[in-house]
Amino acid sequence: MNVTLLPDYKPSDDEEFMNPRMVEFFRQKLLTWRTELVEESNTTLQHLQEGGIVEADIADRASVETERSLELRTRDRARKLIGKIDEALSRIEEGDYGFCEETHEPINLSRLEARPIATMSLEAQERHERMEKTHRDD
Repeated sequence: MNVTLLPDYKPSDDEEFMNPRMVEFFRQKLLTWRTELVEESNTTLQHLQEGGIVEADIADRASVETERSLELRTRDRARKLIGKIDEALSRIEEGDYGFCEETHEPINLSRLEARPIATMSLEAQERHERMEKTHRDD
């Protein structure tokens, strides 16, 4: 199904939840985010591959190593995020996107706009985090 979005389209609580236009809005949002992350990751990788420069000064060397470590952590975080975006895109294909995996209720639109990879409603997420914390403290 091919859906055309107007440039100023924004999902609204006044329309049917996850109608084709809304689904397409989130699909495009996820794809754009994924593309940005992949480009940033490629830039970081290119920068890391260029980094064979040996600093004579120990402080400079430490600074370069710290920077490389930070870049690697950022790249790893981006890789994990890309995986979550891919999972969200799969949920769109399967027709499950936008619904809480725990309660199967619609996830609030403002939550999805802020975090399009969300898999739980805010209430379910908070409950999940409280349970995790309780089990961690044992």
